[in-house]
Amino acid sequence: MTSAPRSTLPPLVEPGRELTRDEIARYSRHLIIPDVGTPGQRRLKNARVLVIGAGGLGSPVLLYLAAAGVGTIGVVDADTVDASNLQRQVIHGVGDLDRSKVESAADSIVGVNPHVRVQQHRFRLDASNAVELFSRYDLIVDGTDNFATRYLCNDAAILTDKPLVWGSIYRFDGQVSVFWEGAPDGRGCNLRDLYPQAPPPGTVPSCAEGGVLGVLCASVGSIMATEAVKLICGLGQPLLGRLMTYDALAMEYRTLRVEKDPAGARITELIDYAEFCGLTSDDATAAAEGATRTPRELRAALDGSDPPELIDVRQPVEWEINEIPGAIGIPHGEIVSGRALGDLPHDRPIVLYCKTGVRSAEALAALHEAGFADATHLGGGIAAWAATVDPEMPVY
Repeated sequence: MTSAPRSTLPPLVEPGRELTRDEIARYSRHLIIPDVGTPGQRRLKNARVLVIGAGGLGSPVLLYLAAAGVGTIGVVDADTVDASNLQRQVIHGVGDLDRSKVESAADSIVGVNPHVRVQQHRFRLDASNAVELFSRYDLIVDGTDNFATRYLCNDAAILTDKPLVWGSIYRFDGQVSVFWEGAPDGRGCNLRDLYPQAPPPGTVPSCAEGGVLGVLCASVGSIMATEAVKLICGLGQPLLGRLMTYDALAMEYRTLRVEKDPAGARITELIDYAEFCGLTSDDATAAAEGATRTPRELRAALDGSDPPELIDVRQPVEWEINEIPGAIGIPHGEIVSGRALGDLPHDRPIVLYCKTGVRSAEALAALHEAGFADATHLGGGIAAWAATVDPEMPVY
């Protein structure tokens, strides 16, 4: 048997107080690992880790960090538990529906390990609170699901000189890396070295739009928790300067190098991340201005004597879940690419809809560009329709 490779980074946290008799019994399987031992467990006990998001990735991260004995765990999340979360967010249960995710997660953490101190941050992370919050912790774990918040976490971690364990998931694929601009020996890199610019609007759907295999969260989240423990204790080779990718369908892991971008801009302040990421393109925003219908306005138009042509621009798998009666399904990509323009009527107004209004706004811009000047879209998408017009409609 060979010993574990020497750490390429010093331990992030100094050892804390001596372990109690109960803690020795609880962490005994750690204590008998030579590379962890009592000093490593005391580092974990003294560590302060902030986890952004108590969702798909945050759930396994929080549970495993609690079980590992991290002394203080902060949880940031502004959302409440929804039925659609339970397929993958294992820190919550049926009894937690409509509860704050932070409160639900805190109860689960204490249930796993009463020695852990949980700091509840029930608010949305933004540029006004990120730096002050990050400064209270030794390590940040980013389990968020959108690029705007990922860039915010990255930049706030740079400004506070904190290592950032980062992960992302989509359908059957996952990614994990460690970003730390101020890492020793000039080895620092950050998210902008991997993604200098956010992907164009509409090209990277969220999990809510594109879906995610529930168990993928466990695989990726456990790796993120492992990286956090390694950094705290100074174990092995962290994923600093490396990107680990996971393909669950092929059951294949790959590791790619992440090089520091010598031309990368220096981060000196936080910015408007919604604007930086362009959550909707300028064309889509302009197209939707004055061309957005409310659910009640659409209902009245459909009930009128000259109803519009209703186009559902979601993916076919979404049509099987719910639809507005009378709609024709034409995926967003077919309209944006121009392939479906010949199938659209010119003798009656067109109304587009998707799940939340983002994809339909992009498709609307393409229609306006193609000469469908009177085309409109449903603000808030079918989710708003279900909430306002058809409360019995199944939602996802």
